[in-house]
Amino acid sequence: MRLTRLETFSTPDVGFVRVTDDTGAQGWGQVSTYQSDITAQVLHRQIAPHVLGKTFTDADDLFDRAQEKEHKFPGSYIARAIAGVDTALWDLKGKRAGKPVAELLGGSAGPLRCYASSMKRDITPKDEARRFRQLRDAHGFDAFKFRIGAECGRGRDEWEGRTEEIIPTIARTFEGEDVTLLADANSCYGPAAAIHYGRMLQDNGITHYEEPCPYWELEQTAEVTAALDIDVTGGEQDCWLPTWRQMIDMRAVNVVQPDVLYVGGIGRMFRVAEMAEAAGMVVTPHAANLGLVTLFTMHFLRAVPNAGPYLEFSIEEADYYPWQYGLYRNDPYKVVDGKVTVTEEPGWGVEISDEWLAKSDYRVSEAA
Repeated sequence: MRLTRLETFSTPDVGFVRVTDDTGAQGWGQVSTYQSDITAQVLHRQIAPHVLGKTFTDADDLFDRAQEKEHKFPGSYIARAIAGVDTALWDLKGKRAGKPVAELLGGSAGPLRCYASSMKRDITPKDEARRFRQLRDAHGFDAFKFRIGAECGRGRDEWEGRTEEIIPTIARTFEGEDVTLLADANSCYGPAAAIHYGRMLQDNGITHYEEPCPYWELEQTAEVTAALDIDVTGGEQDCWLPTWRQMIDMRAVNVVQPDVLYVGGIGRMFRVAEMAEAAGMVVTPHAANLGLVTLFTMHFLRAVPNAGPYLEFSIEEADYYPWQYGLYRNDPYKVVDGKVTVTEEPGWGVEISDEWLAKSDYRVSEAA
């Protein structure tokens, strides 16, 4: 195979990638959300020269070589840009084969259980509990994640007393029901505070404790993991495979949470999953918005052997994520009985809105 054309369509919030191969076949992917216009520039400047016009049979090796050529820049933007090309290439392969990507990955189309993932900290505990109950009644969700502490909060709460209130409030809302509860601290606490709140979560029946300490402080997270019975989870921010290897080898977490667009695409997601599987760990990926990251993760979870029990599914609407609406011609995210479905449609099974594309910033790179 040989890629002849890379096109990006971006805004600061989200950016799509279209690849064309030497047969004229095309596929759609996405660079990571947030500063996506900058990522698109990185893609054209630092990735396109290393992948366009190259004949290859192993896409993972092609992208590894691109990263090696840019070895002075071993960070997030390179991984986010590679992810755009990687995911578009999977769509192209699926369309050429007439199969969903999940099937190409060794899995199949079908349903996936979701957990309703709140992104809000400016919501009162009572209001959060109320909307969780409404979502259970309307869409059948039976798993919910709420936020504690403050994002990179240096030990401070979003407002005084919120965490102490929201943990028992959410637990009481579903007392006696068959519901799974998760909490996310977003790198808020030092080890002592993280262990304190982890025990509070345990005592209230919450089973998943995400990113309790600054994610870059693996030793701190490992200390928390060793002290608690609850599943301590993390890894969403990490894009460097040696960091993943270290995190898993030292058992810093119990459950790994790579993000397909932060880590560098489907190929690299599978490498993280393989490390985790060898260590007896499950993979519950990060997928915190309704850009294509959630759809990519759906296909991944239908194929990876050590998949966790649910898919992260953002419940935020236009007041929080206005940019994630109007992206697609067809909606890939219908929740029925608390589940979404990977369809039999070829590739990712989604097409980008022509209206949205017309309003985006367009760039193109072509093989010489």
